[in-house]
Amino acid sequence: MNDMSIEGGVTVAELMASSGVPFGTSGVRGLAVAMTDKLCHAYATAFLQYLRQIGEFSSGDRVALAGDLRVSTPRILAACATAVRDCGGEVVFCGLTPTPALAFHAMGIGMPSIMVTGSHIPADRNGIKFYRPHGEVLKSDEGGIVSQRVAQDPARFGNDDSLLDPVEMPAVTEVVDEYIARYVRHFGADALAGMTIGVYQHTAVGRDVLVRAVEALGATAVPFGRETVFVPVDTEAIRQEDIDLAAQWAAQNKVDVIISTDGDSDRPLVADATGTWLRGDIVGLLCARAVAADVVVTPVSSNTVLELSSTAPSVVRTRIGSPYVIRAMMDAAEADPAARVCGYEANGGFLLGSKVDDLAALPTRDALLPIIAVVLNAKDRPLADVVAELPPRFTFSDRVADFPQDNSAALIAFLSHGPEDEQLARIARLFGDIAGFPTAIDTTDGYRMTFADGAIIHFRPSGNAPELRCYSEAESEEKAQDLNARALAHVLADVVPEAVAFRDAHR
Repeated sequence: MNDMSIEGGVTVAELMASSGVPFGTSGVRGLAVAMTDKLCHAYATAFLQYLRQIGEFSSGDRVALAGDLRVSTPRILAACATAVRDCGGEVVFCGLTPTPALAFHAMGIGMPSIMVTGSHIPADRNGIKFYRPHGEVLKSDEGGIVSQRVAQDPARFGNDDSLLDPVEMPAVTEVVDEYIARYVRHFGADALAGMTIGVYQHTAVGRDVLVRAVEALGATAVPFGRETVFVPVDTEAIRQEDIDLAAQWAAQNKVDVIISTDGDSDRPLVADATGTWLRGDIVGLLCARAVAADVVVTPVSSNTVLELSSTAPSVVRTRIGSPYVIRAMMDAAEADPAARVCGYEANGGFLLGSKVDDLAALPTRDALLPIIAVVLNAKDRPLADVVAELPPRFTFSDRVADFPQDNSAALIAFLSHGPEDEQLARIARLFGDIAGFPTAIDTTDGYRMTFADGAIIHFRPSGNAPELRCYSEAESEEKAQDLNARALAHVLADVVPEAVAFRDAHR
């Protein structure tokens, strides 16, 4: 990347094109080897230059930084910290800590923040997430960041684009205490008294925070599965080994529930006493009930049990991604300042869009609030019984990793080609033997098909990785899983080749 340090600098748009590390709805994500010091320094610089333009950063201002437990995180943190220093800012290092703990601290005092994390993606990748002083970077901010022109002195970087003078990280500023205290104040120090809670720790950055939090609420914590090599736990596509481990731990230990998070601990995982993991959208629904939400915002991929259960008077559906959920929450709160507004995603991340009693709004994904809210359901009776009372709608999701983005684009273009009646006829031809007669199409995000028996198949290219995701919904868990497996197998074997041929023929 040495050729990028031309006179006058280079734009972020040009960096994205040349590096293969894009800036998207979840910030920056890419292969760790591609996220060189020089590239990360440039992205962080562009973020701060944008904040300076809109009046949210100036020389002397503090910027909070934190990271997850990936091997590449300390190096990327140092590159971002160096950018903060070079832009005239003061680095506040919050350590290796959960994303929501960093966000809660920084938003509480109106300070920009940067989180180095790849969340759930494989260990050879990483990412950077940016926060303005009072919330996440949204889609409306992307243009301003991508258009920034960054000038870097090539003499500061080695042949491998490593920084020759990285900043030394300052002493850690503790932010976890206040994050845990937020929920102890709200729920009470004996809220979980008498409960035994298994904590699947793996390599989640908040693994010890979970133990501290449930113990602060009066429960007995039983830690399981602590690892030293990074484990890419995806709360939206739970690995078979995590399913097996939870069942094993539940059988070997008397626990009321098992809890965990993804890598940066902003998405929750909750299992009942048998070790059966709850879907993230069910976790979100139960938390929305706990805060007595008036408006619930959730992406189109979330289970329709939300509407069927009458959880909230108003439901707003969005594209997938927290920036879309946050924007819709902001609109709902502005429309009715007295409303209790919240949002959640199918991956379980819960966002509090307005003040609820003594809980200040926290409009970013948070794992701790939904974990506590759901666990409280299991204090007096099995959590499985609570879930069983919901209308019988089950979702399942899976993904095809290393799936070319060009093929994803071809698939969506092929399915959505032509008027609605033509599309429905095409769906019936392609998926009739799998799901029956199609009745509705939703292209809010990807391609979502509803069939006469209520079954749903939803294909969506990932926004931050070369993956094709498939979401399915049906009246039983077995059917949802079977539908998903059959739909993915069919689309890979037959539909994608036809879609690629269609694309090539119409170029």
